[in-house]
This record gives sequence, C-alpha cells and structure tokens, in this order.
Amino acid sequence: MTIRINYSITFSILFLLLFTSGCAGQQSRAKSSIVDYLYPKESNFIVEPSIPTLHLPLKVGIAFVPGQQFQARGVNIWSGATAHASLTEGGKVKLLEKVAKNFRQYDFVKDIEVIPSQYLTPEGSFANLEQIKTMYGIDIIALVSYDQTQFTDEGFLSLSYWTLVGAYVISGEKNDTSTMMDTAVYDIQSKKMLFRAPGTSQVKGSSTPINLSEELRQDSIQSFNEASKNMIKNLDMQLQRFREKVKQDPQTVKIIHREGYGGGGSISLSEITLMIFLLTCLYRRRRS
Repeated sequence: MTIRINYSITFSILFLLLFTSGCAGQQSRAKSSIVDYLYPKESNFIVEPSIPTLHLPLKVGIAFVPGQQFQARGVNIWSGATAHASLTEGGKVKLLEKVAKNFRQYDFVKDIEVIPSQYLTPEGSFANLEQIKTMYGIDIIALVSYDQTQFTDEGFLSLSYWTLVGAYVISGEKNDTSTMMDTAVYDIQSKKMLFRAPGTSQVKGSSTPINLSEELRQDSIQSFNEASKNMIKNLDMQLQRFREKVKQDPQTVKIIHREGYGGGGSISLSEITLMIFLLTCLYRRRRS
C-alpha cells in the first residue's frame, strides 16, 4: 500500500497551526492596592479619621504598599515564557528615592525615610503604620501603589516565523505596557489622607518571539519610570493645592511649629520689639 503525501496540504496545515497558536496573545498584570492594605475586608477594625495635626517641619516616610498580585495568561510557544510584568525590590527603592528627592526640596520637610517593603505587612492597616511610626520616628507617610498590565500579540510580520531564522530576527511581536502609579499621603495619628497624586504611562514596543521576555522587562521598567515622573509632577501640584487649602480653611488641619522652626519655640522679631517697648515703659515708670 502506497501512501501519497500532499506536501502543499501538509505545509498549509503546519503553517495554519503556527499562525493560529501565536494569535491567542499573552497578558500579565501586577498590582498592589492601598485600599487592600489600609482597609482589609476581613478586619473588624473601624477607621475613624480625625483632624490632622501637622508638626512642622515634617518627618515623612515613603513606602510601596504590599499585597502584590501577579496574573498571567498565555505562553510564548517559542521560548515557553509568559508575558512579564514585575517590579523588583531594587526597582522600588530607586523609584522611591526619586519621589523622596522631590520632597526634600521643601523647607517644611525635615526628614524623609525610604522604608523597605518588608516592614509593611499585607493588610496591616494603621496598626502596621503605628509600628513604622515608632520605628522610624515619622508622622506622615506617603504610600505608593501601582497597577501594570502588559499585553503582547503577533502582527503581520509573525508570518515569517515558519522559518527558524524569522523567529530570531523578525520583530513580529507587538507589546503594549500600561502602568498607573499612585501616591497617597496620610497623617498616621489622625488616619486622615491629606492628598494623593496619580501618574500614568503607555509604552508600545516590538520584539522577536525569542527575546520577548527580555523586551517585556525593559518595557516594564521604562513604563514604571515614565509613570513615576508623571506622578512626581502631580505630587507637586497637589501639594501646592493642599497648602492653599490649609490657608483658606485652617480648621481642616492644625499646624504646630517645632522648636526653632517658623517662630515655634523661638522669639520672633515682633516679640522682641514688644519686649523692648514693655521694658522701656517699665523703666520710665520707675524713674517717674
């Protein structure tokens, strides 16, 4: 019995399999949530914010909230890798240093501490923040969260993948990376959020299927950096709005000056003038 092989049909089937197997796409998502950290669903703890009391100059902490969630769908048939979205501890520290540098330019900020992620426990809420307050001697904390999604799909150039050379040299993978970062500034004692600022980024790229994971990591880092720059700009704007709000409505926030800052604990020029006037009056009265 002779088996005849129709090479054109076989080639078409193999080509169709390669083409359709790559069209499903890959998606991954990594995120952390301020709401999940401060207000856990299973907790019976009731948060009752009060009027914040800010002691100037401020002692500030800054940290990424825990509770990172990673979800992935789809696999690269060439490398066996899933789409990649992540932020390492080293990357977090670098981003926090950029935000901290922006805070240090203000004279009303005395100290700002970058707090490692391991000191924040998942769903730790304000009890955890009280521990950090005692440990670092801070009054205010800036909590940073993020949400990054990466999606990759095959474009028209992926038709070249039926050859091994094409899979190595043709950038047929279309990669989209979307990132949102958010900083919420809280007064720990009053459990009151003072202000918040978001930052977003969209990065589009391409890659061969062989180096897909590497390209996605680079896109992830780039998108985090762009989102953090956007967030820092918004932080400046929100901080100015908060200062104006305090001036216009001083009942919302109580301001106390530490000794040696802004006249708090020190004698101002007007007080010195008043003292000289009173001493002069007292001297004249005694002479008369």
